[in-house]
Parts: sequence; structure tokens; C-alpha cells
Amino acid sequence: MRRYRFGRIAAVVAAAYLLAVLGLAVFAVAAGDVGPLWRVVAYPGVFIAGELRPWPWLVGLLVLVAVVQAWAYWQLLRGRLRGTPAGHGREAGLLRAALYVDAAVTVFYTLVMIVPWQEGFAATLYPWSSFVFVLLQLAVTWLFFRVLAGTTPLWLRLLILVTGTLCAADSLISIFEAGFGLEPFGRIDALAWARELSRPAWMVPLLVAQARDPRWSRATVWIGVVIVALSLTSPASFGYFSYRAANEVPVELIAFGLLSSMSVFGVVWQARSAHDLGSLQPQRARRRPVRVPAGRWPLAVVAILLPLLPAAANLTRGVPFWSGPTTEVYLAVHRDAGSAFFLLWFALDVLVGVGAPALLIAAAVLRRTRRFARVTVVTLLAAAALGAAGALTPLRDRELPFAEELPPYPASLFAKDGTLVSAGISPAWYSLALAASALLLLSRYAAPPAERRRRHVLVAALAGTLTHCLLPAADQESGPITTAEECNPADYRRLPEEEPERMPETFVCAMRGGQGNGVLPELAATTPDHVVLAHGRRLCGVYTRNDPAELARLKLDRAALAYSISGICPGAAAVVRAAKDGQDREMAEIEADGRRMCAATPRHKPLIKPAAAVRVKEPQLTDYGVMESVEAPEDEDYDPYSGELLDEAQDNGLAAARPGHLMVLSHSDFDLCVTLETYRRRPPVETRGWDHVVEVGYDSPGGSIVLSDAAGGTELPDLALDGRAGHYRIRVHYAWFPWKGEGMGGQRLLIMAYPGPGDRTITYRRPARPR
Repeated sequence: MRRYRFGRIAAVVAAAYLLAVLGLAVFAVAAGDVGPLWRVVAYPGVFIAGELRPWPWLVGLLVLVAVVQAWAYWQLLRGRLRGTPAGHGREAGLLRAALYVDAAVTVFYTLVMIVPWQEGFAATLYPWSSFVFVLLQLAVTWLFFRVLAGTTPLWLRLLILVTGTLCAADSLISIFEAGFGLEPFGRIDALAWARELSRPAWMVPLLVAQARDPRWSRATVWIGVVIVALSLTSPASFGYFSYRAANEVPVELIAFGLLSSMSVFGVVWQARSAHDLGSLQPQRARRRPVRVPAGRWPLAVVAILLPLLPAAANLTRGVPFWSGPTTEVYLAVHRDAGSAFFLLWFALDVLVGVGAPALLIAAAVLRRTRRFARVTVVTLLAAAALGAAGALTPLRDRELPFAEELPPYPASLFAKDGTLVSAGISPAWYSLALAASALLLLSRYAAPPAERRRRHVLVAALAGTLTHCLLPAADQESGPITTAEECNPADYRRLPEEEPERMPETFVCAMRGGQGNGVLPELAATTPDHVVLAHGRRLCGVYTRNDPAELARLKLDRAALAYSISGICPGAAAVVRAAKDGQDREMAEIEADGRRMCAATPRHKPLIKPAAAVRVKEPQLTDYGVMESVEAPEDEDYDPYSGELLDEAQDNGLAAARPGHLMVLSHSDFDLCVTLETYRRRPPVETRGWDHVVEVGYDSPGGSIVLSDAAGGTELPDLALDGRAGHYRIRVHYAWFPWKGEGMGGQRLLIMAYPGPGDRTITYRRPARPR
């Protein structure tokens, strides 16, 4: 701090700002209101300050941003180095003054945005205050053009002059558009992109000139590089309002506010540029690059040709792109970054897609300097990492509501039937080629061990360690993933003896559908099928070994595990098959016992000859004790599933009817032995041998009286007389039948039907006790 003229004062101001921010952070956590902290730190996003919540991570990020801002204020206020000022002439002094004024105006406008009453005051200042920035931009551009004479070639100075003037013109156009509602050039997309690139286009040649000029330090130049990077990657915040609810603050807007608050680097660059011009900078020793011996040529040729191989494969398909609009990386750049950065991404996509990295590698081979080779290696590895990220995050089956979503990419390549498709080879092939070329260059032009710096060795060691940590194991490589939606629900219940070749698929579907019976651990939906199968086979080994200690350690129930893995484990399949066979034998014995019981029930001897009589041989079961016949009811307002008729049937305990709807009740837990008889005239009433007899009137609109239980699967023969529609009388006889077999008893049911008038319900015999 003592090295600078106002270092202590600047430190006090920066510390005071940081303490104030810490106080606001404590207030945000205690009071649950992060608005004041957001307003002070992330001033470009004041418009959402009142909608934020005091999330701990947000408070922590705001404090970190405030630390950067405090450092920026110290850089701005510390002044030049102590001692004799550098005498670089009058024009250099004017440039220093213009830079200081530009930085001061920027800080003033920032403070105006923070105060609560800023809206009206800012509206008064704008657009007239913006003319000040235009004039300052023109003055700084002209003065840089003059001051750089003698250290910078004329063509570079002219480029700085032209691009700086265009940058001022862009600001002037923005004033007319926002301040006066005028659009001098209309809505031209290409011009909008050029305007977004105007500031970086001015900064890049200016930073090159500063790097060549000994009056500016390297730190100042690198801060300018950070400004260019932030201006290119600034998110396009205007695109998020239509995707969120009115009471919801999207994360993208929060990120936009935090990144925009990092614009203090622009003020730091202005201030440092002025400080450096007023200070005597230490002389920088310019080291001449050392050229590495050419060595053998085959490795260099291979390094140059490798990026051309995937490019040739894509170009033969008519695809001059690296990855195109088919990855999550593209989606993030398209939605979250600015238009300028998206334009640069598109240019990079085309350049890599046509094999342009081969030219960069050829330049590194021809120059043979370690610095240029190192920059080339880093560039190639960064491109390989981006390609790998795109290959791992493909956009599959993404719908395209509008064809305009793809420009500048041609929709003819990447859109088919309104769906996004992949036209070229995977970006992973590009990544593999670029990484291989980078390793070849590194092996050829890396510095010898004696010349390697410690930090380079540390970075290389960390990179190798992280690479090994992130590389998947052989059994964890990506593969096909069967989703639960792709599985047929019947697959979950397929038994081992049914289509054994599909048992692995059955096991995967059971795991995807959550059918692990609570025994198998749940796996992520993104787990490849072969990993799911490998996990199941490991559990098969545990089951087969039957080691109590191993089962206890894994907290597995062996008996329950058998059913979960029976499809892929022969030992478990044998146990499940034996259990199933035992169940089948038991069920077959129960069914045979039911048939013997029904065969043993007394046969009904009609008192008059029926038109049709059926003695159902198989015992019948109902799901909940109800059999009904539902025809199209004449009353359209009547709902046969409303439960009205069930209430009527439960009143007498046996039967009820209304036009188009007949219902008979029984016990749901015991077999039914059923006899059906249809008469042409009224049969005599029989109550002997029956516990309960009820007769109801039924109007059949369709001539089909089929009692059934849809849930239990029971369906009795038709009671209608030769398909006759009209009015019937239905007489239901019910009796309990004792049995000493498996069922311990059953139910007898005799149902008579005959044509006849009347809707009155007649109970001929009531049960001795309610059943």
C-alpha cells in the first residue's frame, strides 16, 4: 500500500465497503431480506431485488462478488506509484485524465443505480448523460492513437482508431434507440451481432498494442483480456422472462446480475492504464523465443493430419460442422450467452468442422517455439474437452416448434419432421483427434525437465490425476438405456421358463419399473442396461454362495432376493419354479375339490319342463360377491355403476332389478355351484331345501340376460328365452352347502327366468339368520 500515492486511503475505502457488505449479509440472513445486499452488490439487476429469497448460497456469492468489487475500488483509488512521475508528454497526460474521468463517470452512474430514488433521477439523466460516454470514448480512442505512436505499427493504430470510433457510434445508436425510440438501421440481425462485437473489436487490438508497449504492465493487459472474455460471455438475460412464472426468479437472471456486477474490471483496466502511464515501469526483459530442433517429421505429419480425418468424414456427408445444434453445449451457448459469443461459437463450430485446427498445428510445427506449442496444446485440449462435453450431452428427439430455431444452422441438415436430428459423426471423434494431436505436440515440444517450472509440473500432475479420476471404469462405460416407458408391463411378471432368452430384458424392465420388491437397491434412471445386469449377477453370486455373513453385511433377505433375480440367476430360478409348482399343485387340488363339491350337490328336479336348463360344472367365484347383467338402460340418466341397485339388493340380501340392470348377491369367499333354468311360463314356487328365495321383475331391452362378474372373470350362460326382449320374472334360490373338503363348504344357487309382468319384489323365504 505504501508503494502508491493514495494506497492507504484506497484501502480504507475498500475495507469500509467490504464491512458494509458484510453487515448487509448478516442482515439478509437474520431478517430474511436479501434485497438491500443485492441492490448494493449486483446493481445491474436491481429490478429483481425484491423478488429474491435469502438463500445461503446467494448470500455467499454476493459476498465473494463484493470482495472483487472492493479490490476494484482499491485499484481505482490507489493512484500511481510513489516517486517521480513518468514524463511521457502532454498527450499521455491528457489520456490519463480522460481515462480517470471515464472511470469516475462509470462509478458515479453505478452509485446512482444503487440508491432507492435512482429511478426518477436516472430517467432525468438519461439519455443526455450517455452522450458523455460517447465523447469520452472518442477522446480516449484518439488519444490512444496518438500516444501509441512510436511503439505500435501504423496499421494497428489505425485499426484501434476505426474500431474505437465504431464503438462510439454503436453507443450513439443505442442512445437514439433507447432514449428517443428511434431505430436508424431497423432490426438487422447481422448488424446487431456486429454492434455486440464492437467493444471487443476495439479492445483486442488495443490490448495487443499495450502488450507491445513497455509503459503498461502485464497485469493491466490481462485485466483487459478478462474484460473481453466477460463481454463475450455475458448472458442474454432478455430471453428468460417468458419461460418463468410471474412470482419466480429464474437462476439465469441471478447469474446475469452477478456476472454484470463483475463489470468493475472495466473500471480497473481504465484506472490501471492511467496509473501505468504516470509511473515509471520497470524494464521488462524481452526473451527471444528458442526454436526447438525440427526432429523427425512423421510425428508432426500425423499430428497435422489427425484433425482432418473426422472433418473429412463429416464433409463427405455434406456436414461442415463440428457438433452443430445437437448438444447441450450448443443449447447453453444459444440461450445463456450473448449474441456475439454465439457468433464466435458458430465460427468455431465451422472451423473445427472443416479441419482448421490442422493449420494451427502446422503453424506450431513450423515455428517450433515452446510458447507457441504450449498455447496450441492448451487450445486443442480445450476444444477436445468441449467436444467431449457435447458428445456426452446430446439433445435427443428435441421438438422444433419453429424452423427459425436453428439459424444460422441449415434446417435441412438438422431438422426432420419437426424434430432435431444428428447429421454428422459424434463430436467425440473430433475430441479424440484433437487430444491425440495435442499429446503428440506435447511429446515433441515440451520443455526438458531442467527447464520446467514447478507450477507447470504441479498443473501437469493435477491434470493427470483428475483425468484418471474422471475416466470411467471398463464396466461403467456408457451403453444402451432401456427406460420404464419402453417396457411392457407384462414383462415385469414373465417367469423364467417363459422365453428364457428375454430374461435379462425382463430383469432390466423390472428394475426400471420399480419392481425390485423392495429388496434390490434403486439405481439411477441413467444407469446403462449392462450395469444393471452386472449388479443383478453380482447379487446372484451372493444368493448362490448363501454365506450368512455376506448376506448380513449386505443386509439382504435371501428368500425375498430369489424372486427379484430369478430371471438371471439359475439357482434362484429353480427355487422360484419349485415354489410355483407347489402353488400350482395346491391351486389345482382346490379347484378339483370345488368340482367334486359341485358334483355332490343335489340336482334340481324341475316341477315343469324348462325351455333350457344348465348345470354349471365348474365352481364359480366372485370378486366381491356381486353378479350382474347390464344392458342398455332405457333411462339415460341412470348410471348402472352408481350403487343404487346394490343398495336395493342389500335390502333383501339376494337380488334386485330395474330396466336393463339385474343383480344377484352371494358370498365372495366361497365357491358357487350354479344351476340356470329358463321357462316359457311361470314355474311353481319351491322353497324346500333353500335358505333364501327372492323373485324380482326385470325388463330386458336387448334380450340378453347374462350374469357376470367382470372383476372376478365369472360369466354365466344367457337366461333369456330364445333372445326374447321384454319383461321377465327372475326367481333366485340360495342355500349353503356343507363340505368337508378344502373349501369347508360352498354355496348353491338356482336361478329361474320366465316371461311375465310385474316389477314387485317377492321374498318367498327369508334366511334364518343374516348371511
